[in-house]
Amino acid sequence: MIGLNKELKERQEIGNPVRVGLIGTGQMGTDIVAESREMDGLEVVITADVDLERAKEAYKIGKIEGEVVTVKSAEEADKAIAEGKYAAASDYRVLTDCENIDVVIEATGVPEIGARAALRTVRRRHDIAMMNVETDITVGPLLRWYTEKKNQLYALAAGDEPAACKELYDFADALGFTIVAAGKGKNNPLDWHASPEDEDMKKEAARRGLNPYMLVEFVDGSKTMIEMAAVSNATGLIPDVRGMHGPETDRDHLNETFRLKEDGGILNQTGVVDFGVGRVAPGVFLIIKTDHPRLQEAMVLRDMGDGPYYTLFRPFHLCSIEVPLTCALMAIRRRSNMVPMDRLVSEVFSVAKRDLKPGEELDKIGGVSYYSHIDTYENARKGNFLPIGLAKGAEVKEPIAVDTAISMDVVEVKPSTVYSLWKLQNDWMEGNISEEELLKEVDKVAD
Repeated sequence: MIGLNKELKERQEIGNPVRVGLIGTGQMGTDIVAESREMDGLEVVITADVDLERAKEAYKIGKIEGEVVTVKSAEEADKAIAEGKYAAASDYRVLTDCENIDVVIEATGVPEIGARAALRTVRRRHDIAMMNVETDITVGPLLRWYTEKKNQLYALAAGDEPAACKELYDFADALGFTIVAAGKGKNNPLDWHASPEDEDMKKEAARRGLNPYMLVEFVDGSKTMIEMAAVSNATGLIPDVRGMHGPETDRDHLNETFRLKEDGGILNQTGVVDFGVGRVAPGVFLIIKTDHPRLQEAMVLRDMGDGPYYTLFRPFHLCSIEVPLTCALMAIRRRSNMVPMDRLVSEVFSVAKRDLKPGEELDKIGGVSYYSHIDTYENARKGNFLPIGLAKGAEVKEPIAVDTAISMDVVEVKPSTVYSLWKLQNDWMEGNISEEELLKEVDKVAD
């Protein structure tokens, strides 16, 4: 991001700011609107949310000065933006279809909406910045491929832990260090069976200004699995064990904890993703190694320790506050800060949070039906496990015991855009479909 501040100021001076459309104005989306007010050369010019009042309220909370108008069509939106007004819509398709924007941010966190919005965005010739990591870890490789086929850019947005980890990874990889582990801190105790119906959970969610489901998504480990899967799919790093280790540790002992077992640590191999519980959050980390004697001497002089394992630590991630930087990078430099590779390296699947009975319908991530585990794509496919991005609305066909990984053999997955893309992505990764045919099939889904 070096030098981007100057380029944004130049855009401001010539009266040509980067124009952003924002889908989803919950807590994170509203933060983005507020942050845009403080920046030169970038504006959120249209918001969309199923709750229209929330889409409009984001401008008010963000202290955006100017007239906000409700729009029901792309034509109305374009007219309002051209006149220097701000637009708000209840239908994300109004936003994706208007012309007077440069980048679309998808911030709903809903896999189905994320998939639909991404497809429509790139077909309308806009770049897409995904805050919706839930969609990315389900069909990100295919969305990235399809976006590039349409000559647009796809990116996982800056600010959240995945992109913050990727910054450290790129730095260390460029310098030739061995990457031992990439990870994040978890800022609350792990409770696989946490429920949004628990009264204490409801009170804590209210105190934090969160939906209980969102809070539980963090507490039951699902968000951590999702975030580290995004890192895995962008770097090739893998979970060392199913669900990762998640040890109690702190920032001063990370390089002692995340080292090979024969060297006193917990890892079976190098090149992994993981997380630490304890005094690590809100930071992210990279454990690196070098056996070069001269560099080990140099690291001692830089107060990095005796080695051969070293900790690179970013003590913050500003989530939504950093997201506009991705939009600027895409619009000005035509670059993405983070993308998934052309395959899934890891997959996040559903595990029964309680005994499930035939006829039950699974609820959403952070609910009462399931929690999440990460494993390699190969292991998840071998078990035919249900990806969490497809779980909502699936009907249970056979009894499933608590703490059992949910197989797609015992549920009926609801037809959806994200499910269709996921199946096509598997065919693509496994060499069962040509790229020419794949493009035709994704176009059909998008239609």
